[in-house]
Amino acid sequence: MPLVPLPLPDPGSPDLSSPRGFLRWLGRTQRRGRLLATLWSTLELGSMAALPVAVGRGVQAVVDRDARGLLAAGLLALVLSALQTAMTVLVHRQVVWNWLHAASQIRQLVARQASSLGGGLSRRIATGEIVAVSSGDVEKIGWYVELTARLYGAVLAWLGVSAVVLWRQPGLGLAVLLGVPVLAAAVWPLLGPFERRYTEQRALGGKASELAADTVAGLRVLRGIGGEELFLRRYRAASQRVRAAAVRTARTWAVMQAQEVLLPGLFVIGVTWYGARLATDGSIGVGELIAVYGATAFLAAPLRVIGEAAHAWSVARVSAGRVVKVLSLARDGEAADDAPPDAAAGAELRRRAARSDLHDPVSGLTARAGRLTAVVCGDPDAAGELAARLGGWPVRAEGRAAEPSVRLGGVELDGVPPAVARAAVLVHDKEPVLLSGTLAELLDVPRSGRVEPAEALAAARAQDALDALVDGSPECGGDPMAARITERGRSLSGGQRQRLALARSLVADPPVLVLDEPTSAVDAHTESRIAAGLRELRSGRTTVVFATSPLLLDRADTVLLLQRGRVAATGTHRELMAGDPRYRAVVTRDENAPTGFPDTGVPDAGAPEPAGAPVGSGPAGGAQ
Repeated sequence: MPLVPLPLPDPGSPDLSSPRGFLRWLGRTQRRGRLLATLWSTLELGSMAALPVAVGRGVQAVVDRDARGLLAAGLLALVLSALQTAMTVLVHRQVVWNWLHAASQIRQLVARQASSLGGGLSRRIATGEIVAVSSGDVEKIGWYVELTARLYGAVLAWLGVSAVVLWRQPGLGLAVLLGVPVLAAAVWPLLGPFERRYTEQRALGGKASELAADTVAGLRVLRGIGGEELFLRRYRAASQRVRAAAVRTARTWAVMQAQEVLLPGLFVIGVTWYGARLATDGSIGVGELIAVYGATAFLAAPLRVIGEAAHAWSVARVSAGRVVKVLSLARDGEAADDAPPDAAAGAELRRRAARSDLHDPVSGLTARAGRLTAVVCGDPDAAGELAARLGGWPVRAEGRAAEPSVRLGGVELDGVPPAVARAAVLVHDKEPVLLSGTLAELLDVPRSGRVEPAEALAAARAQDALDALVDGSPECGGDPMAARITERGRSLSGGQRQRLALARSLVADPPVLVLDEPTSAVDAHTESRIAAGLRELRSGRTTVVFATSPLLLDRADTVLLLQRGRVAATGTHRELMAGDPRYRAVVTRDENAPTGFPDTGVPDAGAPEPAGAPVGSGPAGGAQ
């Protein structure tokens, strides 16, 4: 039986209308696997149910002293046992594959969503929540998918057994046909309380994971200020809340499991007692009584599957809701864009980007083609939002109205697939992440080929970072490109991590590069050298730098001052320092200097155009 290799070439476009819709979509993508698993499960349970018939015929043959009947019954039992063994192997293999297929598919969807949203993902949902979705929730949904086929097989086997018993003994058959649904329905009143308690447990677990992720990420800072014990107490308290919620959930689940054992047992006792009375009255033979008892006792297996499926459905629906929440996030607050990237469109936009201005109609910012533009914004959060918007993936807060898209040469970046927009405009986040691996792997990114890794590292002034990597990787033989980077670059200082990340962006050599505070963690001397290297390496390329450092601003061709989310002034660094007190207040951090108005980072449609704003700095024209 061939199995599709993982990961999948395309995880598909899920139904995000509701958790149930998502689970139904997941089932449709596994039609073949579910059909095979249902078939094998039905044959497995059917052979299990038929085995008591063979045993009963054998016993009856002994009572009747029928040697040929005993031999036939033995052969039938042997065939059924072999069939059950083979089907057990096949059904286990198939349901495990269904589980792995579903888990891999969901993880690919979450990874694709994270890649699509980029840095905006962490502003919409906590890192710990993403970790919980990718681990615990995926496993719960996989468990439900694995059980679904076995549930179908259990129902078909129950119907088959009921039909046979109803044909041979109508009274017993009617009891079997009606008793199983009644017993299965007995667990449903507990599903509501169980689902509510599990939802609470899941929410508390996500918060605990978020706290753990934050603690690990800031461990160096915590140790520096002596805050380990404080965060340890906070995590202990969060962990105890999760434990208490898990105990409440387990109590309900224990009652459900007790029902799965007690009620089928009482049912089997009742049916057996009724069959024994028929046997004593002579209505049925001993062999037929054994067959009826065995078939009735077999029904405990489908009942357990039904109860387990009810539990799996409850937790899977909660987990599917968390997955849908993540997958429903979008760059523009509307439906997620799952359209595959168009290579031709990407190449055309990249060519256009090399000779076109980048314009944001919301702020009035225009970055001229081939020039180094610096943006001064007193609010770091507002600068981060604008940087993300310039890259074509603005993740907005709920309730905020949709805003006009950034345009690159007349093309609206919000309207193109993320991969296409990212090929033309690369946004270098203020807190970039270094993945573990060698330095060569870190710098092995899609690039134009114009900039070599050595040139990018030299422009980023990363020599001390290379020396640190070589010292920490004796196995590299003195070759920095073969040196290994630990997870998130934790063995390096903040400034070293920042410069390696900057080198990675410079190697990519995008037509438009947006840098958000690329030198915030380095000293002034190094910052001055990076500014010179950046200007030289990006000569002829469009570069936008968000910064408040005079060393960077003095290297820019044009500097724009943003206040209230709008361009308030434009010029060179020296012109603005000499003639604009608002600019001077932000750059020099002089709290006593006049600023004109506070910088909230949010455009005020009703506010008048700031005094001193240049002509053409509004939404229609961009800064000149």
